[in-house]
Amino acid sequence: MPLTDTAIRRVIPGPKTQKLTDGQGMYLEVAPSGGKWWRLKYRIAGVEKRLSLGTYPDTSLKAARDKRDEARALIAQGIDPSDVRKASKVQTQADEADAAREAAGLPPPDSFEQIAREWYETRREDWSASYGQKIMRRLEVDVFPWLGAKPITSITPPMVLAVLRRVEGRGVVETAHRALENCGQVFRYAVATGRIVSDPARDLKDALRRPMVKHFPAITSPERLGTLLRAIDSYRGTPVVNAALKLLPMLLLRPGELRQGEWPEINLAAATWAVPAARMKREKAGKLYGKPHLVPLARQAVAILEELQPITGNGVMVFRGERTHSRPMSDAAINAALRALGFSADEVTGHGFRATARTMLVERLGVAESVVEAQLAHSVKDSLGRAYNRTEFIAERVTMMQLWADYLDQLRAELPAH
Repeated sequence: MPLTDTAIRRVIPGPKTQKLTDGQGMYLEVAPSGGKWWRLKYRIAGVEKRLSLGTYPDTSLKAARDKRDEARALIAQGIDPSDVRKASKVQTQADEADAAREAAGLPPPDSFEQIAREWYETRREDWSASYGQKIMRRLEVDVFPWLGAKPITSITPPMVLAVLRRVEGRGVVETAHRALENCGQVFRYAVATGRIVSDPARDLKDALRRPMVKHFPAITSPERLGTLLRAIDSYRGTPVVNAALKLLPMLLLRPGELRQGEWPEINLAAATWAVPAARMKREKAGKLYGKPHLVPLARQAVAILEELQPITGNGVMVFRGERTHSRPMSDAAINAALRALGFSADEVTGHGFRATARTMLVERLGVAESVVEAQLAHSVKDSLGRAYNRTEFIAERVTMMQLWADYLDQLRAELPAH
């Protein structure tokens, strides 16, 4: 006989579990403790199974029968209702996890942003901190707002191109190319980890405008360089900036490498400056494990440093800041001094002195390019494609640096013809 609510309420728990049949495989299981559970007994693929339909009275007799009928309809189609329930539970858990991720500000699973951040974490130890920050900032500003939340499997080449066109539209074509490179790295990582089968950014390079290569402004005219050197000699700034202005054209260092110099790196007696690898423009491995970059000091450079030493030599920083002596001078100080001397940013910058030396040493003084490149700390290759060691040509570089300092003195002394 089918069960009734009255019969269920009147049942008295016994010493053993009781089964009260309702029909069509459904029964009420009454435990000795008094708990009541609805169960459905069924067979599928020849295997007998049981499915919980809830507890009484939270699940009423009518609700239990409705659940039974839904389950039997699935069984009739050859579908195991237990499997459906498990899949539903998994989906519910996934939905809850997605909601929790969203509430925590995290990207959806298998979205472009989630995989991009996963790729970033696997590679970040290979990069310097500043380089890694630039990559992530580029993705956060130029890519994630449009592609970040999308499943990576749904992203197509036209979608990526539309994102890059927005960057191009700001007039920063080189940034668009860098963003494309980073997107390609993320997609290739997704291919390698089995998320997608191909890189949708692979064929987009030719669809972007070519970036215009803009070199640092540099003076390559001997007459104009002589005018600049005389102007530097007349500069009435602080002794620290004055010394930096005089040394930068002479030493072929980048402005940051020069201004962050420390006295323990400099050996005035040996006329050498060993710039630590960590301060050089190198890949992370080169910064961590590379050799210092040797800068031979011409006698003119030694004289300038000897004059500066009584002023800053009691501290660590060679070119100390005016307010905080434990930190280097401002990175804008050199260019500000050049502007004060009447030389515009379109004509010369602190970094441009390297290009000046590179050009004039080869074209005017006949120094071998390989020697100049070694002093500039550029990685150059020989005819067999092997990279020169940056510490080679020491003797040649010593000779070259003195030749260059003497040439600058010559230009400084040659007054323009009237």
